This record gives sequence, structure tokens and C-alpha cells, in this order.
Amino acid sequence: MRIKYTISIVFFVALVIIEKENNIISRVSDKLSSKQTPQTPLQPSGLSHILLKRGRKHILLLATTRTGSSFVGEFFNQQGDNMFYLFEPLWHVEKMLTLETGGTNATAAAKAYRDVLQQLFLCDFSLLESFIEPLPVDHITTALFRRESSSSLCEDPVCSPFIKGVFERYHCKTRRCGPLNLTIVRVRQLETLRPLAEDPRLDVKFIQLVRDPRAVLASRMVAFAAKYKNWKQWAMDGDVPIDDDEVRKLKGNCDNIRMSAEIGLRQPPWLRGRYMLVRYEDIARFPMRKATEMYRFTGIPFTPRVKSWILKNTQASKETSGVYSTQKNSSEQVEKWRFSLPFKIAQVVQRVCGPTLKLFGYKFVSSEEMLTDKSVSLIEDKVFNFL
Repeated sequence: MRIKYTISIVFFVALVIIEKENNIISRVSDKLSSKQTPQTPLQPSGLSHILLKRGRKHILLLATTRTGSSFVGEFFNQQGDNMFYLFEPLWHVEKMLTLETGGTNATAAAKAYRDVLQQLFLCDFSLLESFIEPLPVDHITTALFRRESSSSLCEDPVCSPFIKGVFERYHCKTRRCGPLNLTIVRVRQLETLRPLAEDPRLDVKFIQLVRDPRAVLASRMVAFAAKYKNWKQWAMDGDVPIDDDEVRKLKGNCDNIRMSAEIGLRQPPWLRGRYMLVRYEDIARFPMRKATEMYRFTGIPFTPRVKSWILKNTQASKETSGVYSTQKNSSEQVEKWRFSLPFKIAQVVQRVCGPTLKLFGYKFVSSEEMLTDKSVSLIEDKVFNFL
């Protein structure tokens, strides 16, 4: 009888959890449905469809925080009038979902992220606007996250004027916007973005930016000291509880990054010719070479303006190389973490993120001496096929 009660209680708890998750997903789905506008029917036709497809290229830079996404995003942002760049527009979505549901449900968030990105690539900002507070008025807002990161917004310098003599209810379709580049750090799994790759209206290229997980953790401990206070305490104590939630979270992040990369590198039909993997360390050491490869992959001209910016901003002095700066002495950034992250912490990262380190070609360290020995490279020479 006691066993029956135990099973009943466990089953009931499981149902409550499932029901709660379904309610959250349902609420988010209702929110997305109510926020959708008829501006982008599934199968656009005629002039609108031609204008949407002609010359339109989209770049999605997939990253996680402290992987150099701001820096690498500037490689495309510096196109200026020829590129519309947004840094982390999904920040608004995550913020509202967290407030409304009391936490970010992974399934619900993935659907919301996908739908917002799809609308942005279609030059429709209405869905994103509905997540911004206060709500924009006539598409005007001062609350856009990291607004200062974009050198141009979707105005006349980016989009061609309306076509005279053509009447459509939704004029955005008659504007041919330039390439759209989005840098995002909130999408956990590449697979959730498959509908974007398969949408016949879009030409999306995915660039996944990765970095040594040990370096990422070291950087986050500095940039987000309050959030990583447990890690800082463990670094001082020299004892890390391997079953702690923070350690499990680290493992989950590493696993998500690795699984997305494994899908991309397998090149399934929906990703064929649309996925590129690039390591931050390679960009930092060979910025011009890697920028050339990324531009060749996207099919967008590599302009003299961008080249000039890269040359200028990969040889910055210490005074201009702050935590959030996009000016870097890039070769120095590669090794910097090795002198701030305790060996004990590095061992924990290697233990829980081992498969990720191996996939991306990062060498394990076996001693504190090896960790701080700059003559020993921790980066394998590795070529990731993406075409």
C-alpha cells in the first residue's frame, strides 16, 4: 500500500510539472499569435516576393556570452549603410518571458526566439516591438537593447525608397532592405532554427562562434562577478562541489554548444552550405584571414572599410581593451585567461565540458605549470569544413 501511495504521489507531481510547462507554452503561443500581424503571409507572391528574395542575404551569428560576439559582430556592423546590424534583439523577448512566466521555459522561449528572428529577417519589426517596454510608438523607441551597437537602422540609408506607382497595403514589402546581420546569445540549440533555413523567403547563413569554455568562464567571473560569486569563492577555497547547480548549468551550456556544432558540421540537407563554425581564438590570432573566410561564406563583399576597421581594432592598447570593448589586442586576448583561472577550476571545466573541448580542438592541461606556460599552446590546428 505504501508503494502505491508513493507511485501515486510521484505520478501526480509529474503531471503537475507537465501541466505547468504546457500552460507556460500555451501562454507564450497565445502571446505570439496575438502579436503576429498579417504583414508576412507564408507564401508571398508577385512583386513582393521578388523584392524579398532579390539580393537579400541574412547572417545569424550564434554565440554565448563572453565568446567575443560583440567583437566579431563588428566585422559585419562596419559595413555601415550596406548592412543592418542588431546585437542581441532577443534580450527583450527573454526579459518579458521571464517576467510573465516567472522563469524562462526552454521550449516556450525557443518558439518565441524563432518567430521573432523570422519576422526580423522578413523586415517586419512588429513582433519584436511587442516585447519592448515601453511599447514603441509609430516604430520609434529609445528602449532598444544595445541600440548604440548598430551603426545603421532600417531607414533610407539601408532600405531603398518606396516604389512609385505601386500600391500594397503593407509598404514594407516594396522596400528592398540590405543584408541583415543579427548577433544572438540566447538560442540554445541550432535545431530550433531549422524553420528559418527552410523558409523559401529567406537566405540565412549561420555562423556559430565558439570559444574555449575555460576562457569563457574566466571572462564571466570578471564581467558578471555577482552572478559568478560561487565560482569566485570556489576559486579561493580550492574546492568545487561537482554536483552543484552552477556546475550542472556549465555542463548544460557546453552540451548545447557541442550538440549544435555537431548538427552543423554534419551538414544535414537543411543546413548544407548554410553553416560555418569559427573559433574565437582563430579570429583573435588571424583576424584578417578569418574575416575573409566569413565574408566569402556569406557571399557579401569584404569592403575596404571593414578591412581598415579590423586592422585598427585588433592592435589596441591596454587602455582601450576593456571588458566590454570591441577594441582588442586580439592575440593577447587568447592567452589572458590562463593567468586568472585557477588550475582547480580549469580541471572542473575539463571534467564537465570534456567532449566540447575535444570537438573544438582545445587541449587539456594536466598541471598548474602547463596552464601558465605560454610556450605550450592549448589550441590544436583544426579545420572545420562548412561548405
